[in-house]
This record gives sequence, structure tokens and C-alpha cells, in this order.
Amino acid sequence: MKDWQVKFTPKTGTKRERQEEIINFLLTSRAIKQEKVFFSPPDPAKILPQDAGIVQAKINRAYQAILSTQAKNKKVLIWGDYDADGIIGTSLLWQALWQSGIEAIPFIPDRAEGYGLSFASFKKLYRQYPDIGLVITVDNGIVAHEVVEKITALGVAVIITDHHTKEKTLPEAKTILWSDQVCGAAVAWFLAREITGQRDYALDLVALATVADMMPLLGINRSLVKFGLGVLTETDCLGLKALMDQAGIKDQELSVYHLGFLLSPRLNAMGRLYDAMDSVRLLCTTNRDRAKRLAQKLDSANRERQVLTDQALEKAALAITKNKQEKEKIIFAKDSSFHPGIIGLVAGRLTERFSRPSVVLSTEDGFCRASCRSIKGFNIIKALKTIDELVEVGGHPLAAGFTVKKADWPQVRKKLTSLANEEINTRLFQPSLTIDAAVSFADLDYRFWEKINRFSPFGLGNPEPLFYTPGVIVKNLVRVGRNGDHLKLVLDDSQTRKIEKTPARFDTSRLFLPGIGFGLGQEDLAIGDRIDLAFNLIVNRYQGRENLELKLKEVKKT
Repeated sequence: MKDWQVKFTPKTGTKRERQEEIINFLLTSRAIKQEKVFFSPPDPAKILPQDAGIVQAKINRAYQAILSTQAKNKKVLIWGDYDADGIIGTSLLWQALWQSGIEAIPFIPDRAEGYGLSFASFKKLYRQYPDIGLVITVDNGIVAHEVVEKITALGVAVIITDHHTKEKTLPEAKTILWSDQVCGAAVAWFLAREITGQRDYALDLVALATVADMMPLLGINRSLVKFGLGVLTETDCLGLKALMDQAGIKDQELSVYHLGFLLSPRLNAMGRLYDAMDSVRLLCTTNRDRAKRLAQKLDSANRERQVLTDQALEKAALAITKNKQEKEKIIFAKDSSFHPGIIGLVAGRLTERFSRPSVVLSTEDGFCRASCRSIKGFNIIKALKTIDELVEVGGHPLAAGFTVKKADWPQVRKKLTSLANEEINTRLFQPSLTIDAAVSFADLDYRFWEKINRFSPFGLGNPEPLFYTPGVIVKNLVRVGRNGDHLKLVLDDSQTRKIEKTPARFDTSRLFLPGIGFGLGQEDLAIGDRIDLAFNLIVNRYQGRENLELKLKEVKKT
């Protein structure tokens, strides 16, 4: 059972005063000092590279290198990463070059070839395209010292665009565009803007990449996503239109949910299981029929990815429990049957289930490829960079990956275990649910929802406000969904004598509030039970009517 931590309880006063207290608390807790800027973020067209920590002179240098390559009748090779961020960044940069008449080759390595720049892979491409004069990385390259040196020695210039953790010494590239404030695609987007001369270029794509890569939705990222969502609803990208059709996104207002849970997993699926270039082809195609075929292909791959992930997760969880690892400070799962494309997803689910760092490995050709997910308080990439046996390593404090020889794995596991035992306090393992504020149903009305909705788009760094109401009575209950996985409830706050009437377009025929609990169908609840609620306040629109509704996060019997 999670420990619920309610951060704020408004003082007794009028409803309006309590609502204002909650809004002010939400602003403070998110460290929002410029309220006006937060609620009215700047148009991305007005955002300068230096706002993201990128030097304009370096963008100018990169653009001049591109023009120089074109003048020499040489090709530009765009080297992306196989996740959604890299796929989208590769696509928008290639399109910027293509629109400007600059010959470019988009390339994303197979996952089996490993993450980032590889000299072996480059040599194959160089034999096929001996007129490559410039390599531009997207979402990778910031630690590729040796590969950059070897490519440069062949007379090919290298430009790095990346956002991953950098080292004190940087590769000897022509120039480096780097920021830790935005996703990899957004770094490439600043260069693409320079190439096209369009300050609002490809906002639909960069918004999708920002959400897919789980960037905090504050500052620049908030602007990119808020304006990008607007562009995405009327996108000219045939691939995105086809993908939205395939995902069942029609005639509705797009949100971060649609980007993060419906679109980006489909783009990611190809890089996880097959060829990520098919996702690039989808985003870049100008043929409607081809877009439809590719979208269907991505959708099929995503369904397969879901099955493989579920199978591997259960196998890994069973092994962890059987070996009594759930009490350890870091958990490991290694199996030759694990597809290397889904081990990151499995690691994330294991960390969520067991509330501790996890490392999941697949094995092939004498090597182990690993994905790691961590918890706040244990910087996994920092720990990995202290281990000499690793062949490749990269990532962020909470998510990283590495490659190691099978023979060296026992020693690496021993070192990781030792570091975790030394650095992790067991208090970090207590699963908790952080709730923004306590409310009664009397506090909830359309005016309050409008104020809450101004905080959108919600995401990492700016989560959808979560509320707490204790002692609520279940007046009605229905389990819905294919297997009764979800709960539909009618709820009565016994502390609220009357819910204030809402505007006419709301159903005011009852004094209770409806609630929907996705994934809560297994909760042991019955009509008449008293429960504590953790919920988001939403508006349900159906057949021209609007109703306040509670989207239940968790419930507890009292």
C-alpha cells in the first residue's frame, strides 16, 4: 500500500478563498515565479538558441559547414538515434535540408549495432556513399570521442547535436550543439530553423519529441508543446495524420496523453523491434497511400512490442521473486529470450513494481546489452561511469544503458550492487503517492476546473494536479471494460451538504459526482463503502453535454 502524502490543506474560509489558496500553492510547488509567462508561454518562434544554452555562433558555424559541403557537391549524412526523439529529430532535420535543396542521407543504426556513432557502421555507409562530406548526429555523439576522430581522419567533418550527459572533455567535432534543457530533436530543431529560415518550423514534430522523451514541461518545453499541440491538430504531415488515424485519434482535442501514450510508442516500436528508418519514412513521406501502409506497419509492430514486453516482464518479475531479489537495493534480470528492444520498458515496469533501481539484460554474440531505470536518490549514469569494464555506456540519471562482455558481467553486477548498497537509503523504497491538496466536493466547480486547466499541458515537472477527499460514500458502482478492468462510480462527499450548481451546460440533476477509475476494476469495493480518494478533476464531454468528473488515481477503504 502506498503512503499518501498530502502536501497542502487550505485554511477554512469561503470556497473562493480556498480555491485561490490551492492555485497559489500549485504555482509555488512548481517553482513558477513568473505566473504571466507560465500561463501565456512565449511563441517558440521568438525563442532564441541561447535561451536553451546553445550558442548562436555555433549554429552559424554548423550552417556554414552544411553550405560548404553542398558547394563541394558532397552529401550530408544525418546519424540519428533509434528512439522516438532521435527518429523525429532525424526526420525534421532531413526535411529542412531537402526543402533547402541540400542532398542529405538520413540514417538510424539497427539496435543490434549499438547506440550512437559506430565507425564500423560508418565505413559501410562510406563505401556505399563515398561522397559523404559531413556527418550531423541527432540525439547522440556527445561522448563519441574515438569515432569522431576516426571519421574526421577520413576527411569527413562531424557536427554533433545532442542533449545527453556530457563529459568534461568533448569530442573534436567541427562544432557541437548541446543543451540539457530540451530533447535531442529540439536541439536539431534550432539548426533546422536556421537552414529553413522558418522560426516556427515543424512545431508539431518537436512537440511530439519533447513529450516522447519525457522532458519537463516547463520553460521552453512548455512553449514547444503548448504551441505544437495547436499545430498538430491541423498538421500537414501525412505520416502523422495516418498515424493518428491508426491510433484512433479523431475529432478531439489533442493532449500530452495522445502524444505520449498513443503516437510515440508506435514510432518507438520500429526501432525496438525492426528498422527505425520506417518511422523516419513515415514522417517524411509525401505519398498518402504510403503513409497509410507505413502507419499500419508501425501499429502492428507496436502490438507485437506490447506482447513481448508483457511476457518478458512476467518472466523477469518471477525470477526476481524466486531469487529473493525484491529485498535487495538494486535488482537484475538477465535472459537470452529478452528482445533487446524491450528491455528498457521492462526495466521501467520493474522499477515501478519493486520501487528500486533495475537492470535488465539481453544476451547475444558474447555480449550483454542492458537497460537501467533508477529512482530519485541514485544517479545510475554516474554509477555506471565509474565501472571500467563497460564497452559502451550512455543515458541520464534515471535511465541509462550499457554494453558489456558476458565474461565481465559478474564483476559489473558486483560493482553496481556495491554502489547501490553504499549510496541508497532504504527510505527511498517506500512507494508513495504525492497529492497536491485536500479538497471537499464543495470546492469543485467549473470555475475551479478552468483555473486548473490553465496549468496544461501537463507532464513531467508540471503534473496534472492531484486532489484528496476522505470519507466519500460509494452511491453506485459498475465495473466496465472488456474484463471489468475499470470502475465507474457515483460518489457522495458526506462533508458536503450541497454541490454548487454549475453552468447550464452541466448536468445538475444530482448532488453527487461521477468518477472513473481506469485499471481499478480489481478493487474490493461495494455500494455503501466509505473510501478515501486521490483524483484529478476533469470535464467529461459527451453528446454535447459537459460534466465535472473525478479521474481516480487511487482509492482506499476507510
